[in-house]
This record gives sequence, structure tokens and C-alpha cells, in this order.
Amino acid sequence: MNGFADHGLNEGAFSEKAGGFRDGIRTFDAFPKTKPTYTRRTSTGGYTTLVLILVSLFLSFSELLRWYRGHETHLFSVEKGVSHQLQINLDIVVPMLCNDLHINVQDASGDRILAGDLLTKDPTNWDDWAAVKGAHQLADAKYVREEEEDTHVGHVLGEVGGIKKKKFKRTPRVGRGAAMGKSCRIYGSLEGNKVQGDFHITARGHGYIELGAHLDHDTFNFSHIINELSFGPLYPSLLNPLDKTYATTADHFYKYQYYLSVVPTIYTRSPSPPPPPSSSSPNSQNKKDPLPPDHSTRNTIITNQYAATSQSHPVSERTIPGIFFKFDIEPILLTVREERQGFLWLVVRVVNVVSGVLVGGGWLYQLGGWAREVGWGRGGRGRGGGEGMLNGRVFGGEGGEDDE
Repeated sequence: MNGFADHGLNEGAFSEKAGGFRDGIRTFDAFPKTKPTYTRRTSTGGYTTLVLILVSLFLSFSELLRWYRGHETHLFSVEKGVSHQLQINLDIVVPMLCNDLHINVQDASGDRILAGDLLTKDPTNWDDWAAVKGAHQLADAKYVREEEEDTHVGHVLGEVGGIKKKKFKRTPRVGRGAAMGKSCRIYGSLEGNKVQGDFHITARGHGYIELGAHLDHDTFNFSHIINELSFGPLYPSLLNPLDKTYATTADHFYKYQYYLSVVPTIYTRSPSPPPPPSSSSPNSQNKKDPLPPDHSTRNTIITNQYAATSQSHPVSERTIPGIFFKFDIEPILLTVREERQGFLWLVVRVVNVVSGVLVGGGWLYQLGGWAREVGWGRGGRGRGGGEGMLNGRVFGGEGGEDDE
């Protein structure tokens, strides 16, 4: 037919030669190829490819950043071991003379600690502390967000990890003058039993029955600025709910009551963090250091969180005025762990993201091309007549003539 047979040709001469295992396996090819002769590159396809590459790079970088930051898990469990001591860190300023203030700690076991003998009292000026940056009232929404930052592992380890010296800062020098040194800064760390208890700041001669002259009521002023109140090892850079808070009053007989719920907490990046320290005996501690040792490591911080609520109101002269802190130790342990998936997990995520973008982008590009062809085809038939070249006319126009 058409001279094919005269030259020994048939349809098989125009197809790929088949034969052998390698050629037979092509039947299972799920990725058929198109010859370059039948492909055409366009500027639209180039722009689309660039957009898809940029989107893939952006999403891949987001996955890399997410993998590097890791994610946090919160695990609640019953605190294991037996611990007896609890370190209390306090730094508070009261506008009264140091000799007129008494500080005591009493817990549920009946032990009473004369905290005034263990803490440091320095005369100071109220204005030196009232102007401290960040001073605010309790439950200020702006500073609540800052406190929430200190509940993340990365922030806690970043703030605490490089600190070697954990001490209270020095008291500013008191100037000369009759109005200088009328306030008292009470600060330091003391050890108490790890049970429910309370500590309070009252005026001399009020509260516990003690020897000494009765203090004039007109000198009472229990306004205060709390620079630090924490439980466990001292980390001055961590912001606790009552840190840098203040309360003022013009009444002489006024009572401030704070309720604290303390939760032992471990911040860690280690897959198996050490348990909180325990002691078999309250007297097993080194006598030279009255405070329990810090068992935190580079990737693990062992501390305590607490939630605080407060009540304040004027009281009658038959009621004891002062500043009262009541704390309760929760019998649970909170472990906040920062975890990071393996590198293979990251590779799988990036491959999924890139392949999804390329496949989805290819489908959208093909749908767009199909829509353009349909729209152009409907408009083109009426203008060009659709005759093509087979009838001898150049473009199917009305004024064309046949070639001879």
C-alpha cells in the first residue's frame, strides 16, 4: 500500500524495536516519556516553575526551622522520692524601719523559723525601688505574657544556663538626710520544711507574743515592693508571678494576703532527665551550707513554679495587720520537655512538601492551559473560519486565492 510493500516496509518499521528482557520491562513503565521533538517551552511555564521553586524553598525552610525548634510536651506525674527541704528566696521592700519589722515562717508541722535572723535587712529608700523598670501590680496583662515566656524550655535554659553566680543584687547606698533610710529591704534565702506553711511580715509587738516595746500604730505602713519571691534554687533571671510587683496603701491597719500553689517543675531537653533531688533525712545536708544543693545541669533545670492569688483589705485595730504569704506544695511533678524529631523525619517532611507543591502546581498549570485553550478556541472559530491549510487558503481568509 502506497509503495510500502515494494520497498519491504510495514508498520513495524516505524515503531520501536522490541526484543529482550530490557525492552519487555518497558511495559510496566509508570513514567512514560515524551520525545523532545514534541515538547515546547513557554515563558508562562518558566514563570510558573520559578514560583513553584520559591514556594518550595519557603516551605522547606519553615519545616527546617520547625524541626530545629522542636516541640514541647508537658507530663504530669506523682513526685517520686522523699524530700524534706524547700528553699525560699525572698526580696521585699517595706516603707518601715528594719527594727520595727518581724519576719517569721511557720509550717504545718509546727516548726517556726525566725526568718528575721536568717534574712538580711538593709535600710534603703523607697524611691530607689519604686522607680525600678518593670515594676507593676499583680495580674498586669502586659507582664503576664512575659511570665508565660519563662514557661518554655528554650527560654528557661537560655536565661539560666550561662549563670554561674546566683546572688541577690546589692542594696543601693543610702544618702544623708532625715528622710533617708526610712524603708527596709529584706532579702535572702532560707530553708524550710517541704510542707504547707506560711510566712508573714508584721510590726514589732504585733502578731507573736514577744518581748519588746509596743510599736506606735501611726508608723504602720505595709505597702511593699516584691523584687523576688521563688521556691527552689535562686534564678534571678526567671520571672515569677510576684516578681517586680508592688502594692501601696494609705491605711495603717491593712492586711495583704497572698495564696501560693507551688508545683515542682523540671525543664529539660534530655530524653531521660534526672529526678528531683531527694534526701533520706532532714539532717543529711552539709552543715556548712544551710541551703540544699542545686542539681540542675546544662540541659535540665529543676525548680518550682507557683500560681498566686491575693486579697487585701483594711482591718480593725483588733486584727493583726501585715503581709502574709500562705503556700501549699502540690504532690505532683510537672516535666516540660523539649523534643526534636530525627533527621530522617525532617527529610521525609521536606520531600513531601516539595513533591506536593510540584504536583499540585503542575495540575493547576495544566488546568489553566486547558481553560485558555477552551476560551481561545471558542473565540477563534468565529474570526478565522477554522478552515486551516487543507483547502489551499493561507489562513482561511475570505480574500485568499488558490495556488496554482
